Amino acid sequence: MKIYKTKSGIAIEDDNNYYSYDLSGSDWDDFMNDDNLLQKLNALIASGKAKKTDKIAESDILPPIGSQELWACGVTYLRSKIGRQEESKDTGGADFYAKVYEAERPEVFFKSTPHRIAGHGGKVNIRKDSTWDVPEPELTLAVTSSGKIIGYTIGNDMSSRSIEGENPLYLPQAKTYDGCAAVGPCIFVTEKPLDTNTTIHLEIRRNNAIVFEGSVGISQMKRTPEELVSFVYRECSFPNGCLIMTGTGIVPGHDFTLKSGDEIKISIDHIGTLVNVVG
Repeated sequence: MKIYKTKSGIAIEDDNNYYSYDLSGSDWDDFMNDDNLLQKLNALIASGKAKKTDKIAESDILPPIGSQELWACGVTYLRSKIGRQEESKDTGGADFYAKVYEAERPEVFFKSTPHRIAGHGGKVNIRKDSTWDVPEPELTLAVTSSGKIIGYTIGNDMSSRSIEGENPLYLPQAKTYDGCAAVGPCIFVTEKPLDTNTTIHLEIRRNNAIVFEGSVGISQMKRTPEELVSFVYRECSFPNGCLIMTGTGIVPGHDFTLKSGDEIKISIDHIGTLVNVVG
């Protein structure tokens, strides 16, 4: 089952049927911060409180986030470890990434507040003081205040490889800025963990031509989603829940950098496709 945040409330997609629900008297934060979200959605449909409607117009879809923070994890795939070592080898930072890949404690970091996040069809940005920029397509977890994973969405962790590669201490500047992320288009709500055969696919188009594409299976993640959640929530409280990006396994080569006008298309099995344009 999929849930969309829309201009008029929420929309639910279930087995190619669509339902609308008015959030009057509530808000996205309260509605989503529910350990029994799937059961609640089923009850709304069964009771008729969620009204059957037409397919959702893409122009009505908003980023599936309210006041939650967006956090992210790094170096969770082998390809990411290698990519980070390549970008930082000239400045002596390569060992940091090798060590964190093998360490008990993963790399987790604060990514963004909601106002810096784009939704499906929105614009993402590259920093003016950066010379090497990439999107990082990531399975993103929707987590309640109790730490339970109640769904999954698609995340685009925009990153400056030139700034992070210059010095690992520049990570916040490489990762957090206006238009630094996108999430959406929906949250895929399920009781079971996402199938390990799930694949993430990235396609980047420039002037209507594909200039990069790649795929990775989430089975290649070194750490489990539950493990990553446990470290993000360690000594941190999230009253309205949290979205957590789980890292990327698709890393364009050193000869590729994003340009203004590029279209970024990220697809994840079961969830859908997130499309953004570089501003």
